[in-house]
Amino acid sequence: MSGALDGVRVLELARFQAGPRGGMLLSDLGADVIKIEPPGGEETRRHPPMVRGQSVYFSVYNRGKKSVCLDLRHPGGKEVFAALVPKADVVLENFRPGVMKAMGFDYERLRALNAGIILVSVSGFGQYGPYRDRPAFDSLGQAMGGLMTLTGQLDGHPIGTASSVVDRYTALHATIGTLAALRHRERTGEGQVVDVCLLDSALTMVEIPTSYYLATGAEGGEGGRPPYKARDGWVVIAAAGRDMAGRLMKIVGGPADDTPLAGSSPAGERRAKIEAWCAAHSVEDIVKELLAAGIPVAPVRTIPEVAKDPHLWEREMLVKRDDAVAGEMYLPGATIKLSKTPARVGTVPTPGQHTDEVLGALLGYDGSALEALRASGAIA
Repeated sequence: MSGALDGVRVLELARFQAGPRGGMLLSDLGADVIKIEPPGGEETRRHPPMVRGQSVYFSVYNRGKKSVCLDLRHPGGKEVFAALVPKADVVLENFRPGVMKAMGFDYERLRALNAGIILVSVSGFGQYGPYRDRPAFDSLGQAMGGLMTLTGQLDGHPIGTASSVVDRYTALHATIGTLAALRHRERTGEGQVVDVCLLDSALTMVEIPTSYYLATGAEGGEGGRPPYKARDGWVVIAAAGRDMAGRLMKIVGGPADDTPLAGSSPAGERRAKIEAWCAAHSVEDIVKELLAAGIPVAPVRTIPEVAKDPHLWEREMLVKRDDAVAGEMYLPGATIKLSKTPARVGTVPTPGQHTDEVLGALLGYDGSALEALRASGAIA
């Protein structure tokens, strides 16, 4: 069955997470994503955690792609990449600003090779601004965007999230920007540059308290969301509407206060009543009673519990795939469910697995040409 992005070809020059995850999403939706790796493969192929010699980190963000190993420092490798650009719709990269130009493939050069090319640039701080040239990873985005302060507020010190949420947000923005640019090109024939970065994405996570501060000079708007301790675990309760909050207070024996409880932690007597009621009940009983009353509630689960959740398995959010290195791997499924063009979750490529296939099919290189390039070190 065809995918929504069938016929779209992406050349991915990306490492780590934010860029590759954007490429993964495009691949899921049907695009032909060709991952350009250096000889030996991208560095996160050796990034822990490992399963029987295969990096889970690399596998999660690069399943479904084709791997072509090119040495872009080698003149021959540059020639091959230049020949691929006219065959592509999108170039996705996450180098620091200026690196693509130093390599000889800034947007002006790419546009000269292919007038309709879309360059998607993912970086720490964007293609312009005072921080433009700084290196960055997810944790820096969390720190400079204010998220760490909100996450750790009740503990008295900043704390980052366990997962790289800023990278994931940025990957979504890169994907959305790519789709918008493809739509624009469909109407006009023009390519363009898509510029997304970690700090911009981090700001979207604190947009309410930031807007509130600028308008009032006061901090607030969103705070911590600590769970409640039950007799045998923890639960989260989100009574977002006035009716919900009123019903919750009636159940726990609290004050007749219907101020919504979602978005921040209730204070004072209300918090104390909810805590006391939860402490006297099991997680199962709390969830059962509050759901019966129409109040959003959920258990705080461990990763092993999440991994066994039948709901996630039924929605194919966790899938098992054969793997050339590990034998088999469990990978995340497609988060976007399309009824007519369902997404696809492919396998993890080995380094350079598709080099000969891609260069032969797209550029017409025969065996002798490929061997000459390989002997020179331009491809692997």
